[in-house]
Amino acid sequence: MKKKKIVVSVTGASGAIYAKVLFDKLKFLNEQVDSVAVVMSDNAKFVWRQEMNNTEYKNYPFKFYEKMDFMAPFASGSAKYMTMIVCPCSMGTMGRIANGVSNDLTTRAADVILKERRKLIIVARETPYNLIHINNMKKITEAGGIICPATPSFYSLPKNFEELAATVIDRVIMLSGLENKTYSWGETQ
Repeated sequence: MKKKKIVVSVTGASGAIYAKVLFDKLKFLNEQVDSVAVVMSDNAKFVWRQEMNNTEYKNYPFKFYEKMDFMAPFASGSAKYMTMIVCPCSMGTMGRIANGVSNDLTTRAADVILKERRKLIIVARETPYNLIHINNMKKITEAGGIICPATPSFYSLPKNFEELAATVIDRVIMLSGLENKTYSWGETQ
Protein backbone atom coordinates (compact mmCIF):
# COMPACT_ATOMS: atom_id res chain seq x y z
CA MET A 1 0.00 0.00 0.00
CA LYS A 2 1.31 3.43 -0.96
CA LYS A 3 1.57 5.81 1.98
CA LYS A 4 -0.68 8.87 1.88
CA LYS A 5 0.14 12.54 2.25
CA ILE A 6 -2.61 14.21 4.25
CA VAL A 7 -3.46 17.83 5.03
CA VAL A 8 -5.40 18.55 8.20
CA SER A 9 -6.90 21.96 8.83
CA VAL A 10 -8.24 22.81 12.26
CA THR A 11 -10.57 25.82 12.32
CA GLY A 12 -11.93 27.77 15.27
CA ALA A 13 -15.18 25.83 15.54
CA SER A 14 -15.91 24.28 18.92
CA GLY A 15 -14.84 20.64 19.04
CA ALA A 16 -11.07 20.57 19.58
CA ILE A 17 -11.54 17.02 20.90
CA TYR A 18 -12.21 15.93 17.31
CA ALA A 19 -8.88 17.37 16.14
CA LYS A 20 -7.06 15.76 19.07
CA VAL A 21 -8.52 12.32 18.38
CA LEU A 22 -7.74 12.73 14.66
CA PHE A 23 -4.12 13.66 15.47
CA ASP A 24 -3.83 10.65 17.80
CA LYS A 25 -5.20 8.27 15.16
CA LEU A 26 -3.01 9.65 12.36
CA LYS A 27 0.05 9.35 14.60
CA PHE A 28 -0.87 5.72 15.31
CA LEU A 29 -1.45 4.96 11.60
CA ASN A 30 2.04 6.15 10.60
CA GLU A 31 2.71 2.98 8.58
CA GLN A 32 -0.04 4.12 6.19
CA VAL A 33 0.72 7.84 6.26
CA ASP A 34 3.75 9.39 4.56
CA SER A 35 3.24 12.83 6.05
CA VAL A 36 0.68 14.96 7.85
CA ALA A 37 0.67 18.70 7.23
CA VAL A 38 -1.38 20.80 9.65
CA VAL A 39 -2.86 24.28 9.43
CA MET A 40 -4.41 25.66 12.62
CA SER A 41 -6.10 29.03 12.68
CA ASP A 42 -5.47 31.37 15.59
CA ASN A 43 -9.03 30.71 16.72
CA ALA A 44 -8.40 26.94 16.56
CA LYS A 45 -5.44 27.32 18.92
CA PHE A 46 -7.57 29.46 21.24
CA VAL A 47 -10.44 26.94 21.21
CA TRP A 48 -8.02 24.05 21.83
CA ARG A 49 -6.62 25.85 24.90
CA GLN A 50 -10.14 26.69 26.08
CA GLU A 51 -11.67 23.24 25.59
CA MET A 52 -8.68 20.96 26.22
CA ASN A 53 -6.96 23.17 28.83
CA ASN A 54 -3.56 22.61 27.20
CA THR A 55 -1.45 23.30 24.11
CA GLU A 56 -0.56 19.67 23.40
CA TYR A 57 -1.21 20.16 19.69
CA LYS A 58 2.38 21.46 19.64
CA ASN A 59 3.67 17.99 20.65
CA TYR A 60 2.51 16.05 17.59
CA PRO A 61 5.16 14.92 15.06
CA PHE A 62 3.47 16.73 12.17
CA LYS A 63 4.63 19.68 10.10
CA PHE A 64 2.63 22.78 11.07
CA TYR A 65 2.09 25.68 8.66
CA GLU A 66 0.92 29.22 9.31
CA LYS A 67 -2.52 30.08 8.00
CA MET A 68 -1.15 32.55 5.41
CA ASP A 69 1.81 30.44 4.20
CA PHE A 70 0.97 30.12 0.52
CA MET A 71 4.42 28.58 -0.05
CA ALA A 72 3.29 25.42 1.77
CA PRO A 73 3.63 22.46 -0.62
CA PHE A 74 -0.09 21.57 -0.53
CA ALA A 75 -0.99 25.06 -1.83
CA SER A 76 -0.25 23.49 -5.22
CA GLY A 77 -1.55 20.31 -6.81
CA SER A 78 1.96 19.31 -7.84
CA ALA A 79 2.76 18.33 -4.22
CA LYS A 80 0.33 15.38 -4.53
CA TYR A 81 -1.38 15.59 -1.18
CA MET A 82 -4.27 13.23 -1.88
CA THR A 83 -6.52 13.94 1.11
CA MET A 84 -7.52 17.00 3.10
CA ILE A 85 -9.52 16.85 6.32
CA VAL A 86 -10.98 20.03 7.81
CA CYS A 87 -11.72 19.09 11.42
CA PRO A 88 -13.60 20.68 13.00
CA CYS A 89 -14.82 22.93 10.22
CA SER A 90 -16.48 26.23 11.06
CA MET A 91 -19.37 27.40 8.92
CA GLY A 92 -17.34 30.46 7.85
CA THR A 93 -14.53 28.27 6.52
CA MET A 94 -17.02 25.94 4.87
CA GLY A 95 -18.72 28.92 3.20
CA ARG A 96 -15.43 30.22 1.82
CA ILE A 97 -14.49 26.75 0.50
CA ALA A 98 -17.94 26.28 -1.06
CA ASN A 99 -17.69 29.61 -2.86
CA GLY A 100 -14.07 29.38 -4.01
CA VAL A 101 -12.75 32.14 -1.75
CA SER A 102 -9.09 31.18 -1.28
CA ASN A 103 -8.09 33.85 1.23
CA ASP A 104 -5.89 31.69 3.49
CA LEU A 105 -3.97 28.42 3.35
CA THR A 106 -6.92 26.28 4.44
CA THR A 107 -9.24 27.57 1.72
CA ARG A 108 -6.47 27.52 -0.92
CA ALA A 109 -5.57 23.91 -0.05
CA ALA A 110 -9.24 22.89 -0.19
CA ASP A 111 -9.54 24.58 -3.59
CA VAL A 112 -6.48 22.63 -4.80
CA ILE A 113 -7.85 19.33 -3.51
CA LEU A 114 -11.19 19.91 -5.25
CA LYS A 115 -9.68 21.09 -8.56
CA GLU A 116 -7.38 18.05 -8.63
CA ARG A 117 -10.37 15.76 -7.94
CA ARG A 118 -8.82 14.50 -4.72
CA LYS A 119 -10.50 13.75 -1.39
CA LEU A 120 -11.80 16.66 0.72
CA ILE A 121 -13.52 15.70 3.98
CA ILE A 122 -15.31 18.43 5.90
CA VAL A 123 -16.12 17.64 9.55
CA ALA A 124 -18.83 20.26 9.96
CA ARG A 125 -19.32 21.44 13.55
CA GLU A 126 -22.43 23.51 14.05
CA THR A 127 -25.98 23.04 15.20
CA PRO A 128 -28.57 23.79 14.02
CA TYR A 129 -27.82 24.38 10.35
CA ASN A 130 -29.40 27.27 8.49
CA LEU A 131 -30.20 27.18 4.79
CA ILE A 132 -26.93 28.91 3.89
CA HIS A 133 -24.98 26.14 5.67
CA ILE A 134 -27.00 23.46 3.90
CA ASN A 135 -26.51 25.10 0.50
CA ASN A 136 -22.76 25.38 1.14
CA MET A 137 -22.68 21.66 2.03
CA LYS A 138 -24.53 20.96 -1.21
CA LYS A 139 -22.00 22.98 -3.24
CA ILE A 140 -19.05 21.17 -1.67
CA THR A 141 -20.71 17.79 -2.22
CA GLU A 142 -21.44 18.63 -5.87
CA ALA A 143 -17.78 19.66 -6.28
CA GLY A 144 -16.66 16.24 -5.02
CA GLY A 145 -16.14 16.91 -1.31
CA ILE A 146 -17.52 14.83 1.53
CA ILE A 147 -19.48 16.36 4.39
CA CYS A 148 -19.06 14.29 7.56
CA PRO A 149 -20.85 16.16 10.35
CA ALA A 150 -19.36 15.95 13.84
CA THR A 151 -22.35 13.87 14.92
CA PRO A 152 -21.23 11.08 17.24
CA SER A 153 -22.91 7.70 17.46
CA PHE A 154 -23.66 5.79 20.64
CA TYR A 155 -24.14 2.13 19.62
CA SER A 156 -20.49 1.31 20.42
CA LEU A 157 -21.19 2.42 24.02
CA PRO A 158 -18.42 5.04 24.29
CA LYS A 159 -17.16 5.45 27.84
CA ASN A 160 -15.66 8.96 27.67
CA PHE A 161 -15.45 12.06 25.46
CA GLU A 162 -12.49 10.74 23.45
CA GLU A 163 -14.30 7.49 22.63
CA LEU A 164 -17.39 9.49 21.69
CA ALA A 165 -15.35 11.76 19.40
CA ALA A 166 -13.70 8.66 17.93
CA THR A 167 -17.08 7.51 16.60
CA VAL A 168 -16.84 10.46 14.18
CA ILE A 169 -13.08 10.33 13.59
CA ASP A 170 -13.10 6.59 12.86
CA ARG A 171 -15.57 7.36 10.07
CA VAL A 172 -13.28 10.16 8.81
CA ILE A 173 -10.31 7.76 8.82
CA MET A 174 -12.34 5.24 6.82
CA LEU A 175 -13.48 7.92 4.36
CA SER A 176 -9.85 8.98 3.85
CA GLY A 177 -8.96 5.46 2.71
CA LEU A 178 -6.89 4.46 5.73
CA GLU A 179 -7.33 1.10 7.45
CA ASN A 180 -8.33 1.38 11.08
CA LYS A 181 -9.67 -1.23 13.49
CA THR A 182 -12.86 0.16 14.93
CA TYR A 183 -16.39 -0.75 15.92
CA SER A 184 -18.56 -1.87 12.99
CA TRP A 185 -22.30 -2.29 13.32
CA GLY A 186 -23.36 -5.93 13.30
CA GLU A 187 -19.84 -7.32 13.68
CA THR A 188 -18.56 -8.89 16.86
CA GLN A 189 -15.41 -7.39 18.27
